[in-house]
Amino acid sequence: MVSFLFLLPIFIFAKDVPNLKARVTDETWTLHSDFVSALEKQLKDHEKKTSNQIAVYMFPSLEGENLEEYSIRVAEAWKLGQKEKDNGVLLLIAMEDRKLRIEVGYGLEGVLTDVLCHHIIENEIKPAFKKGEFDVGIQNGIKAIMGAIEGEYHMPEPKDYSHLGPLSFLGDLSGASDELPIGLKIFLTFFIVFVLGIFTFYAANAPYIGWFLYFFLFPFWSLFPTAIHGANVGAAVFLVYAIGVGLYKLYHLLTPHGRQRMNQSSFASSSSASSSSGWSSGGSSGGFRGGGGSFGGGGSSGSW
Repeated sequence: MVSFLFLLPIFIFAKDVPNLKARVTDETWTLHSDFVSALEKQLKDHEKKTSNQIAVYMFPSLEGENLEEYSIRVAEAWKLGQKEKDNGVLLLIAMEDRKLRIEVGYGLEGVLTDVLCHHIIENEIKPAFKKGEFDVGIQNGIKAIMGAIEGEYHMPEPKDYSHLGPLSFLGDLSGASDELPIGLKIFLTFFIVFVLGIFTFYAANAPYIGWFLYFFLFPFWSLFPTAIHGANVGAAVFLVYAIGVGLYKLYHLLTPHGRQRMNQSSFASSSSASSSSGWSSGGSSGGFRGGGGSFGGGGSSGSW
């Protein structure tokens, strides 16, 4: 009885699952009736051909419910797919929450894997949804789902970055660059070059701490360009920085002319000036000198 009282609020506030009346259910009135009719026929023909049942449920809001939990409740209530085959698929879309999910029956998990469903959502459905073209996104998603079931839709082979050698790991970090608008790429490029350029100038010209800063900037000159422009550009920018600045610093370290330039630079001048200033202030330049007396702490302090 006590456990029932604890669970009672869950049952009271749980979002209702509507009765299954059609293969395409749009409670938001977003989709055109002609599109719904055509999609209904497409899904019906697919069921006749393969016995797989695919349904689309589009509704306003999850009303605070968890997407995965509500999706499985809908799929279980609708009992999509044949009883012996468990070959049902649900495309669930929460418009106001801007969330969607592909729920797959046990019998189709071998062909509609989690990775493939994620790929379909990210590459076939979401690009159109972001433009407000919901009918296009749904059609692309359904086409990909049916193609995957029939063995005609496959994930593209991952890009090979082995030519980058030790920097091939940058390929795993370059995915977001494809989604950045060109305007944002240009802004971020100028901003990053400006900020890193200031530190790079100091790293190239400072005699001692410059070496530390030179190595410290390695990840910044590789990760930021990769995130903005992709792995190939990121690797190229990093190599230009690492080799270019490294040779510049070695030239000033190992050659007489380079050492002379480094000694005459503002960084060396400022450090030597500060040290000479400290030395002269500590020394005695006047004619008056102490006679060697000592002190025992006597005296007094005051304020006004």
